[in-house]
Amino acid sequence: MNMVATLATASGRHRLLSRDFSRLWAAAAVSSIGDGVTIAAGPLLAAQLTDDPRLIGGVSVAFTAPFVLFGIPAGLLVDRLDIRAAMMRVDFVRAGLLAVLALGITGGWGGLPLLYVCMFLLGVGEVFYRNASQVLVPFITPEPGLSTANARVMAAQEAGTGFVGPLVGALLFGVAVALPFGLDAATFLCSALLISRMRGSRPPAERRDTAGVLPEMLAGAKWLWRHHLLRSLALLSCTINLAGSAMLAVLVVHSEEVLDLSPFGYGVMLSCQAVGAVLASRIAPVLTGRLGREGALVATAALIASSEAVLATVPSAYAAGSALALFACGTVTWNVVVVVLRQTLVPRHLLGRANSVYRLIAWGGLPVGAAAGGFVAAEAGTPAVFGVGAVVMAVIAVVLLRGARRQWITRATQADADGSVPASPVPTASER
Repeated sequence: MNMVATLATASGRHRLLSRDFSRLWAAAAVSSIGDGVTIAAGPLLAAQLTDDPRLIGGVSVAFTAPFVLFGIPAGLLVDRLDIRAAMMRVDFVRAGLLAVLALGITGGWGGLPLLYVCMFLLGVGEVFYRNASQVLVPFITPEPGLSTANARVMAAQEAGTGFVGPLVGALLFGVAVALPFGLDAATFLCSALLISRMRGSRPPAERRDTAGVLPEMLAGAKWLWRHHLLRSLALLSCTINLAGSAMLAVLVVHSEEVLDLSPFGYGVMLSCQAVGAVLASRIAPVLTGRLGREGALVATAALIASSEAVLATVPSAYAAGSALALFACGTVTWNVVVVVLRQTLVPRHLLGRANSVYRLIAWGGLPVGAAAGGFVAAEAGTPAVFGVGAVVMAVIAVVLLRGARRQWITRATQADADGSVPASPVPTASER
């Protein structure tokens, strides 16, 4: 009987997903395949140009630095512009950038400086595009379907960036170095075509405010910082991203020096993330329903800590692939929980700006982690990077477990709904 009820609930959630959402999902899927191609090919190109882990890690720094530099302005643009049209333009620009990089490689002038510049500008586009797509989801999906919708988009993104893309990228890199970047350009053009076929968007009445630019930008920051729950989650996400970015930035070095993998083997290892991502897309809504949001976040932190510990202690390609699957499962589940919270708690007219401030805080750890990972790997080796990450995530898991006993998310959201001031959502010093 419980199985029948579960299937009926899943079927009902599926019917809540519109054709517009299907087009958005398809655009995310196809562009994510291209992202995965570049994620695999970019470090491989850097490793071909230099053997310095710091310069190889610089590729990740260049891509993630815009998350810090342009997060808030991107949120303001999301709240001001026609989201669907703006997403199409971003796809066209990113396709052009990758075409230039491919031509530079073919012509012999595509060195590290061009790679850094292109990755930086691609990161700028990613900041806007990801924010815009998350803001768009609640406008084309009823609230009961948000968990399922977000889980499917994230699964498509992780499967593309973690499975199909890396495999194709590593394989094409062995055929011709410029080929992966040309393919990524084509996927962005396909994504733009799919977005153009969408009919729904944000209601025009909610697109613009009458205040000046600076007050509009600060409005989202002030709202988020006063919200104890989302502020705490943003700070925790920053720490998690710092550890995860350090791990991913030196993974190509680890695969060559410790695991003795070829470029294609590196792509296969990266693709293992898709297994965890697809699994998370199915279990995240169920896990949240069974354990509650607090319990789901504790489980994700434990999974990520376990993955880092395996990478640090077991010099095996099979173990590394399994660890990356655990890592992806944890990160996707975490993202599903926190994204739905933002989509339901933030006022609609502030969603783009508050979302961008959250990302500014959460993604601020990405370039720092990538840079730190390169330096630690150069001085102490890649296992040391993973070991530090495992310790950081274990501490976060303990903090979350103590908070879960107090039902910190449930209490904070109930206080928010009642209009009262929420209690501090994280464990106090005495409770730790």
